Amino acid sequence: MESRSPVVAGTFYPADAESLNAELDRLIPSENEKRKAIGIISPHAGYIYSGAAAGELISAVTIPKKIIILGPNHTGLGPAASIMVEGMWSLPNGNVNIDSHLAEKLISNAEILSSDRLAHAREHSIEVQIPFLLHQRQDIDIVPIALMGLSIDSCRELGHSIAKAIISSDEDVLIVASSDMTHYESAESAERKDHMAIEKILALDPEGLLDVVVRNQISMCGVIPATVMLFAAKELGAKKATLLRYTNSGEVSGDYEKVVGYAGMMVE
Repeated sequence: MESRSPVVAGTFYPADAESLNAELDRLIPSENEKRKAIGIISPHAGYIYSGAAAGELISAVTIPKKIIILGPNHTGLGPAASIMVEGMWSLPNGNVNIDSHLAEKLISNAEILSSDRLAHAREHSIEVQIPFLLHQRQDIDIVPIALMGLSIDSCRELGHSIAKAIISSDEDVLIVASSDMTHYESAESAERKDHMAIEKILALDPEGLLDVVVRNQISMCGVIPATVMLFAAKELGAKKATLLRYTNSGEVSGDYEKVVGYAGMMVE
């Protein structure tokens, strides 16, 4: 089985299992009550910056065995909607297999999806989610999908395909949308812009989310994954969304003039 090796271990998070598990123990509260979620939006920066928001979120979610992870394609490599259908991802705290059966269902449902490894080879947005998920449940299987430049109609089509595949699988599947929020603006500006986007997510409004991000030039890198997740979640019966944590890099660096915003959100 072909394995994908980590590309940001040692930079975004610790490269050895002992240090990584200690970091995750620190970042993930143990006392939070867990809820069953349809989808979540989780940040993907270095753990020193976004780990608190990701940990707060992951601690509140019941993690099922099967997880679809939608990440923005920062590298520009590969097709616009790239899915890995087989293989394994190796992380310092464990290995996860790709659920080939679920991945093949998705490809058969969605013309927009292309089976592709190149888009995932150097991309960090999906990778950084997996150690958090593995820390909560060791036997997870994933379907990784890297996205860039999709229209609202393509987002809707892919969301429908994901919902259809989940319904037909007759198992619990969590949809993880990987996204940071505003990049390199003042904390005040970032919070103002980010809450425009957060309001649309709380309203379960995927069209409104993509529209407000484009119109206001909000540099939310994972808006496409979040939009797709919302379309799928609505079809799967979503009733509410919750913001569990909003923060920014300035709270760690002390630089509030150029921050990156991070939100941990859950859709039930």
